[in-house]
Amino acid sequence: MTAPGDPALSAAAGPLYAAPEAFTLTLTLGGRYAGEQNWAIHAERSAVVARVQTDFGGVLPEIRRVQTSRLHPRQHTSLGYAEGDGRGRASFEVNFDRRSGLVTLRQGRDEASAPLTTDYQDPVSLLLWLRAQVAQATPEDGGDPATPERTHAQLTGGRVLIQRLPDQEIAGVPCSGFYLRPGSAYVFVEQASPWRLMRLIQPTDFGPVEANVSAAPGRRAAPAGAPERRRRRA
Repeated sequence: MTAPGDPALSAAAGPLYAAPEAFTLTLTLGGRYAGEQNWAIHAERSAVVARVQTDFGGVLPEIRRVQTSRLHPRQHTSLGYAEGDGRGRASFEVNFDRRSGLVTLRQGRDEASAPLTTDYQDPVSLLLWLRAQVAQATPEDGGDPATPERTHAQLTGGRVLIQRLPDQEIAGVPCSGFYLRPGSAYVFVEQASPWRLMRLIQPTDFGPVEANVSAAPGRRAAPAGAPERRRRRA
């Protein structure tokens, strides 16, 4: 089993985020529109900053959630994370200070610290770390990425186990799939540059919410619930 901090995985061939990046995922619940998720990623000094704004709507209550993650540009581990509604100070913050060797969590007026003994991920950096593993593992001839069948990541709430799924085509694009537990979430990453996050599935109290990449210009999105061809991995 390989951990996110393993040099064999973290030494990427080159930076993924040499230029700012922005993309939108459309949310659906049971095939019905449920909102949008807007991603903006850019390099900032010695970190990569990812801001994710999720606007729930449609069949879900209208709620906005803003997540901001600062991550190491090559190891793609978290340096800090904040979450809130975007209107004021974040309701939850965590900072991984390697100089002081402390993890500091703030929730409302409460604050707690603990020794920093390992690399951590947050809910956003974990997705970008998986993306980086697919990018790094993709052969130069464009074959299937040789990502580990099983690995794990450490979040402040505990360890997340990650299982590789059979390859799948989404909107005609070959993707590597991952199943995360606890949480029963699914992540699908494009197997070729620019290694987009093509589909995210997250269970909620209302049912599983899907986040799908918006259709590229000139390409029509497949109807919700349409069968998609799976590819057998070698």
